[in-house]
Amino acid sequence: MVEIHGGFQAGFEAAAAEFARNFAERDDVGAALSIVVEGQPVVDLWAGSLDRAGARPWAAASVVNVWSTTKAVNALCFALLVDRGLIAYEDPVARWWPEFAAHGKGAVTIAQLLSHQAGLCSFRDPAVVEDFYDQPRAAARLAATEPLWPPGSRSGYHAISIGVLAGELFRRITGVSLGQFIAAELAGPMELDLTLGLPVSEEARRAEMIAPPEMATSNMATDLNPSQVAAYTNPVIEPLLPNTAAWRACELSSANGFSNARSLARLFGAVAAGEVLRPETLAQATALRIEGVDEVLGVQARWGAGFLLNTDGLYGPRPEAFGHSGWGGSFVVVDPVARAAIAYTMNRMGTDLVGDPRDVALIAAAYEGLA
Repeated sequence: MVEIHGGFQAGFEAAAAEFARNFAERDDVGAALSIVVEGQPVVDLWAGSLDRAGARPWAAASVVNVWSTTKAVNALCFALLVDRGLIAYEDPVARWWPEFAAHGKGAVTIAQLLSHQAGLCSFRDPAVVEDFYDQPRAAARLAATEPLWPPGSRSGYHAISIGVLAGELFRRITGVSLGQFIAAELAGPMELDLTLGLPVSEEARRAEMIAPPEMATSNMATDLNPSQVAAYTNPVIEPLLPNTAAWRACELSSANGFSNARSLARLFGAVAAGEVLRPETLAQATALRIEGVDEVLGVQARWGAGFLLNTDGLYGPRPEAFGHSGWGGSFVVVDPVARAAIAYTMNRMGTDLVGDPRDVALIAAAYEGLA
């Protein structure tokens, strides 16, 4: 039996029970769950171990790579620029990045870029994962790339490339990197465990990513469309990359945020409570930009300006909910009606693109307390 640490308020017994069941029945190794309502924590739980061997216990301040859950933070950073009047979502990317206009991309707006409509889900020429680490060169290559479809005609998840594209655009607008902005504007003032990449000094708190054998690249499907080939195979992104020093040394606002459930729930709980963005800005950030079967994900998706909007109950019963999920199972859900946020982070990756049984159970149980 895994010992569960932390606590929860009355009414959230079901959430705590499902968190424990994730270890007893759903193969969690190390994980954390946090729920914040009206800016106050009502669930804060952690358990298990940072490694497969069980040698290092998961602690309250442990951090883990949250993969694409990082994209919710990326979206929030751009929303803050809108909130401060520095940009508008309908501004063309090329206003700050003239080279981006190559091959007919001059009209692509910031909102379209953030909602995966630009047709730049990866490089068109052969690439290796190390190409993402040289971000100035990667940004120049992507800016010069012909899009895979007419921009604005569909969405196709920019799984890793949006981190390079958004990072370069953000730097050109503000003069600082997204990592620097997160540290100065969010993590520092709010006392959050939240970084892009991970400083060597924080290594002792890091969880090891654990992936089942079926996630190996040799098991990747072969009947992929051109957009999926680009996003998933050029280059191939391995599930254990966060265990490498090179991955942790770079900044990718698409995929290499290191955080924990407590910090994500605190940050987005403040968003839900109206403490971070003006209501009109949040409405713009979460306005539907495009919906339909995503060219890369192959499932129905509804995109705001970088946020994944609730689709088919993915984020619970309220249509107003939004957030983002990460490869393998992590997620953050924001419910502006309940003024609440739910976050889950873990190191044992699951294989379900949507509907991870751990996530489904936790979100359903959380809403028993939020109802």
